[in-house]
Amino acid sequence: MGAQGKLVLILRRLSQAVPALIGIIIVTFLLTHALPGDPAAYFAGPAATPDTIAEIRHNLGLDRSLPVQFMVYVENLARGDFGQSISTGQSVGHELVTRLPASLELTLLALFISTAIAVPLGILAATRPDSWIDHLCRFIVTAGVSLPTFFTGLALVYVFYYLLGWAPAPLGRLDVLYSPPATITGFYTIDALLAGDLDTFWSALAQLALPAATLALFTLAPIARMTRGSMLQVLGGEFVRTARAAGLRGRTVLFTYAFRNAVLPVITTLGMVFSFALGANVLVEKVFSWPGIGSFAISALVVSDYAAVQGFVLLMAVLFVLLNLAIDVLYLLIDPRVALNS
Repeated sequence: MGAQGKLVLILRRLSQAVPALIGIIIVTFLLTHALPGDPAAYFAGPAATPDTIAEIRHNLGLDRSLPVQFMVYVENLARGDFGQSISTGQSVGHELVTRLPASLELTLLALFISTAIAVPLGILAATRPDSWIDHLCRFIVTAGVSLPTFFTGLALVYVFYYLLGWAPAPLGRLDVLYSPPATITGFYTIDALLAGDLDTFWSALAQLALPAATLALFTLAPIARMTRGSMLQVLGGEFVRTARAAGLRGRTVLFTYAFRNAVLPVITTLGMVFSFALGANVLVEKVFSWPGIGSFAISALVVSDYAAVQGFVLLMAVLFVLLNLAIDVLYLLIDPRVALNS
């Protein structure tokens, strides 16, 4: 497939995502307005009178009908205005932009760690069925699925911070003795390296270690399971037996033939795990006081902060669309035959 054909495929994928995004906007608007609680009462405070609450409801536009509120919301979205967060007093767009790098840095590091462990572990388990490495893979998969992330996080904090004293206090992205580096990428570790500040880099990396390990244990399980299952299926294929019969080296058969054909389901799993982890790491962020979009969303949900919740869900939907588009492009690079079935 030529470059023009790939571009057409990408544009087709983007056009298919538009109805889904419209549906997400509608459903999110209706669900957030169905939440219990009154944002105006929260904003006014416990000592507010009914007249004060009514005035705030009028100023926030909450006394209008749902269709009118929805039209105003859509008009604001068209201008790039996600609304005002009543829980922080800042615009939702500003909160999401400033908090997203923290969540991405945590999630990407966790995914890198889990992939670096899970893929080799899955390959070894598939090439040595019923061996100790296969049993270890199954145990890790079971533990990763069974243990809640908040329990794993609290256990790691108790052992490595409270008992051993190896880890810093779980109080955010950076130790209080250091100042954040100048913002370039929004990732403290990368920005500190670009600024040549190794002390800040090591401090940021130390703060990342436990939350990233917690999330990595959670994301490791599905990646290892899919790698093992996909490799087992491919290794039993006729083309692999033919390659071995032709006298090719075991490493060549394993990586050039087997793993290349088994990697597509693994990439799909990586995309699903990344998108799920980015939205579901709220418990990890809460345990470690991590200032990401997950903790922002759960705080907004508690006080029925409509604009903040809607902005979070819409951002996650856009990220999910972009992630699926990136997976489609990777599919084309790894196996161009995928485009023929599209």
